[in-house]
Amino acid sequence: MSEQRSNRISSGVIAAVSAAVVAASGGVALFTWNSSQSPPQDNPPQSTQKPSPDGTSRPNQQQDASIFWLKDNGTNLELVSQSLKISNGDKPNQILEKAFQTLLAGPTEGTGSTTIPRGTKLLSLKQENDTIYVNLSPAFTSGGGSASMMGRLGQVIYTATSLNPNAKVYIQVDGKKLKVLGGEGVEVDQPMTRTAFKQNYPL
Repeated sequence: MSEQRSNRISSGVIAAVSAAVVAASGGVALFTWNSSQSPPQDNPPQSTQKPSPDGTSRPNQQQDASIFWLKDNGTNLELVSQSLKISNGDKPNQILEKAFQTLLAGPTEGTGSTTIPRGTKLLSLKQENDTIYVNLSPAFTSGGGSASMMGRLGQVIYTATSLNPNAKVYIQVDGKKLKVLGGEGVEVDQPMTRTAFKQNYPL
């Protein structure tokens, strides 16, 4: 009798241990399945940007150019921007050329004013990396005092850098680097940037 009881106890113990193992295995399996459904915490979602033809990744949205006019705020002049509509197929040089053609044509009603002399033409425009070369006709240097000269410099610099605000700008007149502007002799320290303009040419 004691031997049979011992066998029954052993069988019961074995059954209980087996049930515990099965339950534990089920719990581990459930935990593993739940863990696999959670999003990975250390891996951010991958960008949906597509590489451009030159191999660099760029945002999917088209960057807009702007034209800069002058506005009298009662105390001094300030530069105000006007967005320019561009087509998706335009390259940066084409975009800036369109911007300057619109700028040199003069303001329309409600856009502001300009100190760039009428008749100023864009002779050429070239962009190399972060440097922009703007070649204007001699009319750009005619007429006006120092305020007018600094105003037109600002219009050219800000319009040229509307696609890249940190770009450097060289202004040429009839193919020659501009050194002094106007009869009052406003010195033009080149290359020019938006930061340098704010520091050295207060409107």
